[in-house]
Amino acid sequence: MVEYQNIFTQVQVQGPPEMGMDPTGTLDRERTKKAGFSSLAGIFGNAQLGPIYLGTFGVVSLATGFIWFFIVGMSFWAQVDYSPALFMRDLFWLALEPPSEEYGLGFAPLNEGGWWIIASFFLLVSVISWWIRTYLRAEELGMGKHVSWAFASAIWLFLVLGLFRPILMGSWAEAVPYGIFPHLDWTNLFSLTYGNLFYNPFHALSIAFLYGSALLFAMHGATILAVSRYGGEREIEQIVDRGTASERAALFWRWTMGFNATMEGIHRWAWWFAVLTTLTGGIGILLTGTVVDNWFVWAQEHGYAPLD
Repeated sequence: MVEYQNIFTQVQVQGPPEMGMDPTGTLDRERTKKAGFSSLAGIFGNAQLGPIYLGTFGVVSLATGFIWFFIVGMSFWAQVDYSPALFMRDLFWLALEPPSEEYGLGFAPLNEGGWWIIASFFLLVSVISWWIRTYLRAEELGMGKHVSWAFASAIWLFLVLGLFRPILMGSWAEAVPYGIFPHLDWTNLFSLTYGNLFYNPFHALSIAFLYGSALLFAMHGATILAVSRYGGEREIEQIVDRGTASERAALFWRWTMGFNATMEGIHRWAWWFAVLTTLTGGIGILLTGTVVDNWFVWAQEHGYAPLD
């Protein structure tokens, strides 16, 4: 008898740790030798922790990422005169701002944006190093580079906001500050300054892909959970040897929306929707202020917004 499973009754299976393959015979001396299990982590994903491999680019990424975090954190700390109470109270409002327009693309004094430039340099090195790491790990394991290129799409938007567009605009002042609410305030002001981003067609595409990603991932996740009692989570096996889980999932979607994705096809749909979210968003941001000064006026000229 198969016990009924649903989203609230997940079973965590734990056996001997899976140490993974070592195609070139070089990883064993570079990665950790032990692995453990976490029941808490098992609620959200794979419960096994380890083995861990960092490599040169992993170490560089973590080190430079920590330097960025430390610079931003110490800037916040100094702004509240090193008061723990004020730091906790004002944390969401604290900001490390880029230099003002008068400095253009030059280096500003440390307390007038210089720390932002230094922190941004280390963040850039950290992110790019981590991307290289994902590419090399996939190559080492004989995998496709799908994860790396998906990550690159997110990095594209990151670079547009903090590097490409400020350079095209001729000033670091155009970049995004570090801080939670200041980041949101920058976004709001950016939209108001350039005539409302809602009239930016690439922004519209980005939002469509964002919502579409949420819908696709929710549909897929729900479908696999719904057929997990039939082995639906073993998706690779289901691709090459379609079993009752795939049959039921396909039948469900043919009944409800007229057609179904394959066990592989749904991942391609989700990958493209997610990648296009940041890709189109970055294009829209890059065009703002460099090509189009007012998106509402542009939309009126192109029949995209009312004239009155």
